[in-house]
Amino acid sequence: GLGPFPGAAMDLFGDLRRMNKRQLYYQVLNFAMIVSSALMIWKGLIVITGSESPIVVVLSGSMEPAFHRGDLLFLTNFHDDPIRAGEIVVFKVEGRDIPIVHRVIKIHEKENGNIKFLTKGDNNEVDDRGLYKEGQNWLEKKDVVGRARGFLPYVGMVTIIMNDYPKFKYALLAVMGAYVLLKRES
Repeated sequence: GLGPFPGAAMDLFGDLRRMNKRQLYYQVLNFAMIVSSALMIWKGLIVITGSESPIVVVLSGSMEPAFHRGDLLFLTNFHDDPIRAGEIVVFKVEGRDIPIVHRVIKIHEKENGNIKFLTKGDNNEVDDRGLYKEGQNWLEKKDVVGRARGFLPYVGMVTIIMNDYPKFKYALLAVMGAYVLLKRES
């Protein structure tokens, strides 16, 4: 008969009960391995690319048609590499949590070799001075998180959906957790 749980949920609990402790332990370890491998790959990317965020998701339409919302960008940030006009950079502004992906439109080089630059979104009417912190007219190298080196279109849509609908995030985590726990060794 049908209790308060639908059949699928009952099967799931039955499966979990039948699974012995050793199997469960093994699956938990398996899950921990996956997570730690992902973290190691991420740390490795940080070292290789020189960027604290080697991969970012475009969250706004300010860079269309070059990049669209949900595109995944790959960044590098080598300090010896000079910043050029026309280059797309990801920068962080004091007082804002989320980095911004925009194009360098103007470069201002001083005698001592210090470079300051101005950015603008391709799809925006005005430059980014309104986005910088108060009284700041130029960005410096220290503000740059990375520079776009390549991208995958729309792969980051999942991130945007998770930001816009937090419940989706928990549902996704629950499904992944259940999958890892119940995956049988073939």
